[in-house]
Amino acid sequence: MSDLPIVACVVEGDGEETAVPLLVRRIIDDVQLASRVATRLARRVNRSKLVQSGGIEVTVEAVAREVGRPGAILILIDADDDCPATLGPRLQQRARAAREDLPISVVLANKEYEAWFLAAARSLRGERGLPADLEPPDHPERIRDAKGWLGKRMAAGRKYSERLDQPALSARFDLRQARGADSFDKFYREVVALVTGLTAEP
Repeated sequence: MSDLPIVACVVEGDGEETAVPLLVRRIIDDVQLASRVATRLARRVNRSKLVQSGGIEVTVEAVAREVGRPGAILILIDADDDCPATLGPRLQQRARAAREDLPISVVLANKEYEAWFLAAARSLRGERGLPADLEPPDHPERIRDAKGWLGKRMAAGRKYSERLDQPALSARFDLRQARGADSFDKFYREVVALVTGLTAEP
């Protein structure tokens, strides 16, 4: 069992259980702090349960008991048709009020996690059946069905699989390109802030 502080992730999707901790580790490595914190398989919680009254509070309390101190919690859900700038701060306030003793960040992917792949489409050329000349769409975070956008561009006989393709593409997409998507840039900055806080000298 590692004695390193843990960044625990809460997600809503099947593929994200693996993909999000992997992505967090990539960001941690990007800021050269990979040896100073630990991650693990994410806890999956239905989005509607998180958003409903008392839902995020119960989840935060349960994860906090597992993580202990020092530790941090990162919650990522899709914005879907909600405005991230409205729903995100509300969920953030509720989560932090539930456990004021732990650093907690809530991020909403606009409109969904896969929009980050679209923003970094050039770095995914030839991956998972995607074409060698793949180009990002205009305004990737405005596309309601980013999964469908990817699936339509995959080789014949393939369709996008959240469980299989989401972790694989999360391991490959270019972080710099993806930061052109505002919600991924926020996710990146929140991960860095959590890790920096956990690893700061007392």
